[in-house]
Amino acid sequence: MIKRDAEKKLKELAAGFPAVSVIGPRQSGKTTLVRSVFPDKPYVLLEDPDTRAFAQEDPRSFLAQFERTGAIIDEAQRVPELFSYLQGILDTHNKPGHFILTGSQNFLLMESISQSLAGRVGIIRLLPLSMRELSREGISITPFEKCLYTGFFPRLYSTTIEPADFYSSYIQTYLERDLHQLKQVQNLSVFQTFMKMCAYRNGQIVNYSSLAQDCGITHNTAKEWLSLLETSSIIVLIRPHHKNFNKRLVKMPKLYFTDPGLAAHLAGIQSPDTISYHSLKGGLFESLIVTEFLKYRFNQAKEANLYYWRDQHGHEIDCIIEHGGRDLIPVEIKSGRTVNNDYFKEIAYWNTLSANTPDRSFVVYGGDQSQKRSAGHLIGFAHLDPVFAYLS
Repeated sequence: MIKRDAEKKLKELAAGFPAVSVIGPRQSGKTTLVRSVFPDKPYVLLEDPDTRAFAQEDPRSFLAQFERTGAIIDEAQRVPELFSYLQGILDTHNKPGHFILTGSQNFLLMESISQSLAGRVGIIRLLPLSMRELSREGISITPFEKCLYTGFFPRLYSTTIEPADFYSSYIQTYLERDLHQLKQVQNLSVFQTFMKMCAYRNGQIVNYSSLAQDCGITHNTAKEWLSLLETSSIIVLIRPHHKNFNKRLVKMPKLYFTDPGLAAHLAGIQSPDTISYHSLKGGLFESLIVTEFLKYRFNQAKEANLYYWRDQHGHEIDCIIEHGGRDLIPVEIKSGRTVNNDYFKEIAYWNTLSANTPDRSFVVYGGDQSQKRSAGHLIGFAHLDPVFAYLS
């Protein structure tokens, strides 16, 4: 098993809250993580039909089994009626880390928590493996094209399954099981086309009208379906930063898949070699770096503090880190392995407007050298620690 960075924070939350919830996309490693951290707790999976029927028909008796020991309840959102009864047990015993809840349907799980368990549950969001976690286990993350093609779901590193086979199954499971639970998508075939069109826009500013037109759906449906993908942690939408420096700004979010392998599969990429000359290479690489930043935050149970910035003249900073609620740290992301002076052009423009300094400016690129330059720090994609310092 690959040791997860979220383990430390999970233990801290379990020492302070009577319940802890681990949310995240399907197959991101939630069950493996909680069972390794809490090996003595009984484990119940509510995807099992018999177990789910018991919990639905007699929730009081179902939970009574675990009143003394506590339990790990996996896919807890499948039986939302449990949460009202669970509230009483948590209030009666008030024992830290008594129940551990996991779920891959973040919206349904969080809705149940907010209705019945608000203030009683510590929440941590788990995305697929990070480059840090793989490197620590001695698993190579170079060349980055291999990472972009394979992705970071744990099963791809614990078995010999081919990425194409894994992602085909993953998409079908998501469509047929998760979306069926939400009951907000009538035509799964059109939704799968929608996911593919999103993959082609990975790393780009969202144009709802264009996306809707390409899929033959309405503008509002495109917004709703993007929200579904976001609540399922399939994608993240990075909002533009509000600081305008007297310039008119683009107001639409940027779209990133939380796993580049899934985006590559949806876009029809069939090998790592293909990525080297594919038009989506830059977007996939950008999503890789942005989601590494998000994983670092989420593993500490912190909310995202990432934005992007773009004005009406086309000047853009790929990623703005809001540090300490006040400082803004610009990060440009370039997939090229050979450094070009143009890599720092937008950083220099931003710093002139914002009075930021080169000491707090970064360009992350596809090479492996890190250098301090007059315009800012050049950081190899596998050496992100200097940027992580602003994400803590």
